[in-house]
This record gives sequence, structure tokens and C-alpha cells, in this order.
Amino acid sequence: MGSAKIYLSSPHMSDEGYEKVYVREAFDTNWIAPLGKNVNEFEKEFSAKLGAKCAAALSSGTAAIHMALKAVGVGQDQERIDRHNRDIVFCPSMTFSATANPIIYQNAVPVFIDSDEESWNMSPVALEKAFQKYEGKVKAVLVAHLYGLSADLDKILALCNHYHVPLIEDAAESLGTLYKGKYTGTFGKYGIFSFNGNKIITTSGGGMVVANDPETSEERIAKIRFWATQSRDTARWYQHSELGYNYRMSNVVAGIGRGQLKVLDQRIAEKKNIFAFYQRAFEGLDGIEMMPVNDWNQPNYWLSCITLNGSVTPLDVLRALDEENIESRPIWKPMHLQPYYSECDFISQCESDPVDGELFKNSVCNSVSEKIFKQGVCLPSDTNMNEDDLERVVRIMKKLWR
Repeated sequence: MGSAKIYLSSPHMSDEGYEKVYVREAFDTNWIAPLGKNVNEFEKEFSAKLGAKCAAALSSGTAAIHMALKAVGVGQDQERIDRHNRDIVFCPSMTFSATANPIIYQNAVPVFIDSDEESWNMSPVALEKAFQKYEGKVKAVLVAHLYGLSADLDKILALCNHYHVPLIEDAAESLGTLYKGKYTGTFGKYGIFSFNGNKIITTSGGGMVVANDPETSEERIAKIRFWATQSRDTARWYQHSELGYNYRMSNVVAGIGRGQLKVLDQRIAEKKNIFAFYQRAFEGLDGIEMMPVNDWNQPNYWLSCITLNGSVTPLDVLRALDEENIESRPIWKPMHLQPYYSECDFISQCESDPVDGELFKNSVCNSVSEKIFKQGVCLPSDTNMNEDDLERVVRIMKKLWR
């Protein structure tokens, strides 16, 4: 029998069994359905943890992004098929497709923004260039905080405020990350979170959208709940005056989330220890760098990522670990390189943009997001690992430098 599998980031239930208590309550009360006490309490407890005004628990982080885009008016009353007249949403290029896809759901057009090397997230320099190019046409900015690293929010918010465009934060990977002492997901008009099985806390699947405006949040979140519950009007019969969606979280799933929330701080500490272990282990190895951590950024270290710029390549690492039953993966392939989005504009950090808005692939410019993709690897960051597992990962990797 081979060695036990080491996962990238697997679900990790609490040792105390908090999740079972809430799930058992759902079974005991026969509330095995969408909505219920666990959903209501999860929304309240989650908001309280982040210091947000209110929240809506949904079926996925993707659904939460979709509802947030709809809430800020993206795609509103757009029945025309002329692509050039549709709403534009700025979106990071280096991200998972779930960040970008809801833009299409709303019949809008994504314009992809390059990353910066300081944060690996949306470049304020490229964002400013995008605003200048599309001034007056932008409906929203959707920023992501990848791998638990916060984007440079002060600069991004300043640009959004200057151009009077709402900011939505995709904090699916950064629950618990602090930017200058405040949780990511609470700076923009809306914050989005995911509880997918590989996230820092999980409900097996699910998401949350939070709002933090003291005057309008309750009303806006109530509207999102309405849309997410098939837009059912208040009437004796089933009546629908708006298009609805089946996006609400189930009471059982929310019970798991309530238990997981109790160990969030513990999981962040464990993820930080994994990052620190790798950091110590790789000192002195040629061409390897850990992902950037800034003074203003206290990450949740969801995944420990590296870049390689020497004789050892990312493919070497991926293959070596895979052969030993250890899961790792490449950095997100940028959206502007994805076949589905090949016709969308991309704004790089280059000194000069591609001529006449032509695609990146037709330009001589380099992009930070493509560089990180080509050089990057996500290492096993599973809080179920022990020190022997970490030493096994490092030992296999170090053989590549001999």
C-alpha cells in the first residue's frame, strides 16, 4: 500500500463536534429544508464576526456574486443584444472563473484587470488605466482577494469613489483576512464569501453576501433574500412579479456553518503555521519565493503558494508531489487566457496598452498575472496535516534541487 494521500485543503470539522449539535437540531425539529433557525442564526453570527451590518446565506459564493451584481444594477433593463452597449464590469484576470461568470449571467461584459506583484491581486495601476479607457461605462468593480491575500484596498477604493462606481469584494478565499485591521469583504458595497469544501471553513457548499451600509444594508439584503427565494411576492397564492432564483442555503448546511465559524480563528492560526513551516524549509533554495505578505495585510493563509524562477519548474513540483500521492495545483490561469473569454478586453500593467483594445495575445506586453500563473504553485495547505506530512512534502520537493 502506498503512502496516505495529502490533500491541498480538505474539509476539517471541529474536534469539539460543534457542527453535529446544530445539524442534529435540524434533524430533531424535522427542519430539513431551505431556511430555518440555523440559516437565520448563521447570518447573524457571521455578520457579528465580521462587524458587518447584515448578511444573506446562499447556496454558493457564485450565487452571492450574482446577487451582488444584480443588487448594484448590473444588467438592469438590458434586453438589447448589442454587446457594445452592455454594462461593463471590471474583474481581476487572475482568479477562478466563478468570479467572472456571474457578469455574463447579468448580460454584462467583463473587462479583465491585471494583477500587481505586491499583492497578487487587482493592480491599482491597471485599474486606473481601465477607468480612463471606459470612463462613464463602468457599472461595478469586482475585486478578489486570492489565496487569503488582501488586494490593495485603499487605492482601489479611492479609484472607485473618484469614478462613482460601486466595489464588490470577492472574499471567497479570504474569510478572516484583515486589511489594516478590518476584515476583507466589509469595505465594498457588498462582500462575498464561499463555504466550498476546500475553503478555510466549509458548509460542504454554500456562500454568503454581506452588506455594511448602516442606512441601506437591511433593505438591500432583504431584496437579495427575496430574489434568492424565487422572488415570491407576498400573496396568498404563488405570485411572481420579478425573475427569481433558487439560491437560498439549506438549514442543515447552515448548521455546519455555525459550528465551523466557532473554529475560524483556530483554522487561521493553523494555516499560518503551515505557511511559516514552508517559509523556514525553503530558505536558501535557489529561485523559490513565498507569496507576498504586506505590512497592511494579515492573511488567513488559505493556501500557501510559491513562485519558481530557476532550474526547478512548477511542473517539476506538481509531478513530483503527484507521484507521491500529494495534491498540489497551479496558480489560477488568468481569465484573459481562457478560451471562453478570449474576446474580452484585458488591461495590463504595461507602459503601453495593446493597440486599439486588441487582445493581450496580440500584444508584445507582458502581464503580471500571466507571469505568476507560469511560475506559481499552490502547495498542500490542509489543516488536517501533521508535521510529518509537512516534512514529507518538503523532503520530496527538496530532492528537485539536488
